[in-house]
Amino acid sequence: MNETMVCTVGNVATQPVYREPASGGSARFRLAVTSRYWDREKGTWTDGHTNFFTVWANRQLASNTMASLNVGDPVIVQGRLKVRSETRDGSNRTWADIDALAIGHDLARGTSAFRRSARTEPGTAAPPAPQPEPAWETPAGTSAGTPAEMPAGDTKSPQRREPAAVT
Repeated sequence: MNETMVCTVGNVATQPVYREPASGGSARFRLAVTSRYWDREKGTWTDGHTNFFTVWANRQLASNTMASLNVGDPVIVQGRLKVRSETRDGSNRTWADIDALAIGHDLARGTSAFRRSARTEPGTAAPPAPQPEPAWETPAGTSAGTPAEMPAGDTKSPQRREPAAVT
């Protein structure tokens, strides 16, 4: 209930690694998050300190992580922050992990093609049939394919509205 939730934007630093323990699939990778700031003296953007997090994904998110991410990909990760400390050979070490709830490509820095994955959990219903892309250009209050949009005598195929070019 009192967990530290974080949302980080960075790059995949290591190739994701997948394990299949008895409790379900698990994947992990390192995330590099570098702050940037405007250097007034140089008049350019400058990289600041880089923080590294180990990101843990479980079950279906782990499978999708393995199929989607590669080293260098810009990503956004949301999840629970876990900080752990340990003493090894007389020195203190601290790690910051993120137990991921959601991982996605950062579309501010590139494009991505989404593909819905099939559920692998037993007892789940089949995925819904694909639906046609909605007609976003249709004015409010009307729907694509209404008789008012069909040519006279044509009751089978609706006229497609073409988006207007804005200059």
